[in-house]
Amino acid sequence: MKFKSLIAGALLLSIASAYAQDAKQIPLYPNGVPNSKKGPDAYVEQDRNGSVSKVTDPTLIPFIPEKGTANGTAVIICPGGGYGFLAMNGEGFPAAREFNKIGVTAFVLKYRLPSDDIMNDKSIGPLQDAQAAMALVRSRAAEWGLNPNRIGIMGFSAGGHLASTEGTHFDKPVIENKGVSVRPDFMILIYPVITFGELTHGGSKRGLIGTTPTQDKIDLYSNEKQVTANTPITFIIHAQDDTTVPVQNTLMFYDALVKNKVPSEMHIYPAGGHGFGINNRKSKENWFDWCKGWMDTNGLLTAAK
Repeated sequence: MKFKSLIAGALLLSIASAYAQDAKQIPLYPNGVPNSKKGPDAYVEQDRNGSVSKVTDPTLIPFIPEKGTANGTAVIICPGGGYGFLAMNGEGFPAAREFNKIGVTAFVLKYRLPSDDIMNDKSIGPLQDAQAAMALVRSRAAEWGLNPNRIGIMGFSAGGHLASTEGTHFDKPVIENKGVSVRPDFMILIYPVITFGELTHGGSKRGLIGTTPTQDKIDLYSNEKQVTANTPITFIIHAQDDTTVPVQNTLMFYDALVKNKVPSEMHIYPAGGHGFGINNRKSKENWFDWCKGWMDTNGLLTAAK
C-alpha cells in the first residue's frame, strides 16, 4: 500500500508540473520589472521538479474552477521556500486544486526571490510582486468573473511572511498601483514566518533583509508589529512541534489580531512539523476542511450574483 501511495503521489506531482508548464502564465510586469537590474549571465530561472529559483520575470499561474462552479472568490497563493526557492509542487499547485474544488479561483504566484544580484532593493522585491499580483487580479476581476471585494492572499512558511506582509503593509504601496487597492480581503497563513525577532526563521530573515539589518528594518518586517484594525480577516494553521518556524510566530500574530479586534481563526496541530503542505500526515483532521468552513462562515463561498 505504501508503494502504491508513493506512485500516486509521484503521479500527482507530475500532473501538477505538466499543468504549470502548459497553463498560460500571466506576466506581472509586461512593460518591465521594477526595482530590477541586470544580473550575472548565470542568473537564469531554474525549475527542479517544481522547486523554482532565480526568478527574474514573475508571473501568475491561474487555476480556474470547472465551468459553472466558480463562486467569485479568488486567492493568490505564495509558496514557501525560505526566500531561497519556491515550493510550487509542494505548496502552490496542490492548494490551488483544492480551492478549485470549492469554487475558488486560484492564482499561484511565482515571485522574485530577494537577491542583490537582480534587485536594487531586495527587501521590497517579493512584496512588489505580491502587490502587483493583487492589483492585477482586482483590476481584471470582471474578466475572470470575480468579486473584486473577495480577493485574498495565502502563503506557506516564508510565503506566509510575504502574504502577511502584503496584508499588513498595503497602505504603503511599493509599486505603481494606479489607484487599485492592494489590500487583500482575507489572509490564509500556513505555518507562516511572521517575526524577524528572536523567534524568526533565520534563513528567511537573512534572505530578505540581510545579515546586518537595522532595528527599524527588523521591526518593519516583524509583521506582528504591523497589525491594525484594518488588517484583513485571517485564518492560520501551525504545528506545535514545528522546529523550523516556531509556533510562537503564529501565536504572536494571532494575539495582535485579537488586540486589534480583527476577526480571525487559528488552529494548532500538536504534531506535524514544518512543510506539510496541504496534508498533515500526523493528523486525521484536514486543515483545508477547517479553512473551507471558515471561508463559508465569512461569506466567501456564496455564489456570485
